[in-house]
Amino acid sequence: MPKSLSSLWLKSLRRVTKAQQAQQVRGLRLFESLLPKAAPATKRRRPKLKLVKPAMVARPAKKARRPAAQARAAAGLPGTWRKAWFSVPADGPFGHARRMLYWLYLPASAARAPDAPATPRPLVVMLHGCKQTAADFAAGSRMNALAERKGFAVLYPQQSATADAHRCWHWYRRDTQRGEGDVELIAAMIAQVQRKHGLDTSRTYVAGLSAGAALAAIVALRHPELIAAVGMHSAPVFGTTHSPFSAYRAMQHGSGSSYRAAAREFAGVEPQFPGMPAILLHGDHDTVVRRVNADQLAEQFEIINGPALAQGASGEGPVVRRHPERRGGRKPRHAYQTATWYAGRKPQLVRCDVDALGHAWSGGDASVEFNEPDGPDASLLMWTFFSYHRRLPALPPA
Repeated sequence: MPKSLSSLWLKSLRRVTKAQQAQQVRGLRLFESLLPKAAPATKRRRPKLKLVKPAMVARPAKKARRPAAQARAAAGLPGTWRKAWFSVPADGPFGHARRMLYWLYLPASAARAPDAPATPRPLVVMLHGCKQTAADFAAGSRMNALAERKGFAVLYPQQSATADAHRCWHWYRRDTQRGEGDVELIAAMIAQVQRKHGLDTSRTYVAGLSAGAALAAIVALRHPELIAAVGMHSAPVFGTTHSPFSAYRAMQHGSGSSYRAAAREFAGVEPQFPGMPAILLHGDHDTVVRRVNADQLAEQFEIINGPALAQGASGEGPVVRRHPERRGGRKPRHAYQTATWYAGRKPQLVRCDVDALGHAWSGGDASVEFNEPDGPDASLLMWTFFSYHRRLPALPPA
């Protein structure tokens, strides 16, 4: 009897062990089925290509937006719209050459007859925002059409997708704020374009949207001998960040009290800093770069332009004007308010707050992302402000 019980117990134990092993094998197979494998991955890819075929038809259409924007940027305009590369040689034996793509619009009036007297044209440098190309910015802002009417050239540097996946300018980095990297490259590009096309070196202006606006401020402040005025649309406060996280925090909450010290540092780079005329535009409904940034930027440029503003006509702060909404007609616009600080009789600092505007170029082409069709026309406001200013050549030291 004990033998038979032992054999029965052993048999049942074997059955339990086999059942447990089978369960473990099933569990292992289930786990392995959840892991990506080389063979099933290739099998899965084939049906995906077939299933996504309709969506893939839309993707080239999205990419076709780039050439479409390039064509639309100068469509119907008689001027010259060209693409080129700017490059600088390697710095030393261990350095590497650097280059940047740009687009340039020259109005038809810039093509003079050989015997006609030379009339140098002003230059406006436009720095695009994140997820934009130079052609997108040109088409959306309609700056080329304005350049044709007013007779100035427009330069559009383009951030490389290799440098940043979203084509964002790295305005928040310390080296950028010191005037290195893209700032140095763009300044050299401007000087070359001025020489090559015989442009007026005393009337060069820089403007931008969002990250491009932040970089525009740094280009202007690090090269006041080159830039006569700056325009910033939806710009974050500058000089207080050092990383993407701190940049995001500044865009959402401003930067405490350090922005004042940053403005004084920029103004004190040169012994006789000439000041920097500036126009700021910001949407009241901007959730990407909050309105607190416009408040702090205006204060920063008050500090930067302090000596010039002390010569203002009133000396009692800005002149505030309110412009009502216009719904109908050919050019509808949001209501907006301007605050203007004067240096003598010239506007030295203008802040423009636009009602109901989000993170988009005011008065732009709505078929291009980050543009709001309703005015006010940001391009025209900026050019009108720029036309008051000219950078006089610096006097040699006594």
